[in-house]
Amino acid sequence: MNNLLAVDAEGVTKTFGSVLAVDDITVRVAAGEVYGVLGPNGAGKTTFLRMLFGLIRPDSGTVRIFGRTWDEVGVGVLDGVAGFIESPKFYPDRTGRQNLAGLALLDGGTRPGLLEEVLEIVDLTDRADRKVGGYSYGMRQRLGVAASLLREPRLLVLDEPANGLDPAGIRDMRALVKRLAGSGLTVLLSSHHMEEVEEICDNVTIMSRGAVAFHGTIAELRRMAPDPGHVLATTDDARALAVAADHPEVTVAPDADGALVVTGPRPAVSAYVAGLVRADVELLGFTLTQTPLEALFFMLTDDFDHQTLVRPVREVALR
Repeated sequence: MNNLLAVDAEGVTKTFGSVLAVDDITVRVAAGEVYGVLGPNGAGKTTFLRMLFGLIRPDSGTVRIFGRTWDEVGVGVLDGVAGFIESPKFYPDRTGRQNLAGLALLDGGTRPGLLEEVLEIVDLTDRADRKVGGYSYGMRQRLGVAASLLREPRLLVLDEPANGLDPAGIRDMRALVKRLAGSGLTVLLSSHHMEEVEEICDNVTIMSRGAVAFHGTIAELRRMAPDPGHVLATTDDARALAVAADHPEVTVAPDADGALVVTGPRPAVSAYVAGLVRADVELLGFTLTQTPLEALFFMLTDDFDHQTLVRPVREVALR
């Protein structure tokens, strides 16, 4: 059994002048898991990932990757590590295959056949001989993953890999990350979309203004999530409000636009809707405002004091 953490960052802090970009955070990623670092733009996610790659150094704290630190082994800390920060860049007047071949040479070469393997993994085999200047943004993102896989890493770090993609591109990137995770590769990715990490991550750290707002599993997040809200459209909103008085477990109130919003446990909301039907109030619409996890994400990252929602870093179940 391998007890070594893929990432063990403890008490890491980084400032830029008067700006506290990362504030005493601790993140532990077990080998073989998919770990998400989630937060709005400016939360400190990319700064944290830059410290993993050694692009910047923390002011305090320790970053270990597979037990190694930059002070101990220098660039050797990145053995078995690959990925990209922000968007990967390539020579636009060269083909995807030529770009990958050049990167492989710069990294000391690869085993025979690997280049074709990674092109197939990211579904770019039939586009490999086109110039990258003609690639879509999503294709360039996948080419970035292919370039990372040429190192045959144990840890893959991806900074907002689905950012800027259209819905089809987001779907393809999520499917790709799932396939990579299924192969046993450790994946650490950042995102500002709760839906993305909910779908593909085992565990998550949520950051807000450089600090940790939550550490834990997706299951723990779901247990903390508030009841979902639904926008209710009826033929008689006044009567819909009156019917709500018979259903104390739900809250029905106008939002800023005057539309009725219904919140409460799902069984209670279902009973309330049934009560509307019995009262001959016709439903014209019943639309989810946010998923419960999206609502929790905003609760954790907005300006409210969320200290009561912070969970301590759990002891990772080592593989």
